[in-house]
Amino acid sequence: MNFSIVEGDLLEQKVQVIVNAWNRNIIPWWLLLPKGVSGAIKKRGGLRPFREVARFGPIPLGQARLTGAGNLPFTAIIHVAGIDMLWRASEASIRGSVRAAMQIVQEQKFASVAFPIIGAGSGGFNEERALQIMHDEFAILDQSTLNGVRVLIVKFRATC
Repeated sequence: MNFSIVEGDLLEQKVQVIVNAWNRNIIPWWLLLPKGVSGAIKKRGGLRPFREVARFGPIPLGQARLTGAGNLPFTAIIHVAGIDMLWRASEASIRGSVRAAMQIVQEQKFASVAFPIIGAGSGGFNEERALQIMHDEFAILDQSTLNGVRVLIVKFRATC
């Protein structure tokens, strides 16, 4: 597995699939005003990925679901339940989200994936600590089964 940290816009990465740090999917998507990555996906990719993820019903904290990419140039979007009902991320939710997303990457044989820093946005988790947790999880994943997968963690930086 080739793992890198880059700065920029998650939706501008040249990867096969992206990860959306989502919620537990209990509140209907149409009642939410998504911000951050989810807001950008809705604005640029349309509503189809959110309609698809809604069909799964509640997502256990730290788990993931796969949808189409809507109007975005990716093969798919992996939505991870990285925040709880109080809109807070935890070490466990971040670790579980990374593992669940990478399990989907492995099962679907995706060659490349881009992650935001899970929990650091609306989840209120410290960005550097979240990044360290994600790094730790990538380090313990089975390297033989993920051989050749290119993984990016994208630190969002707004351009003015």
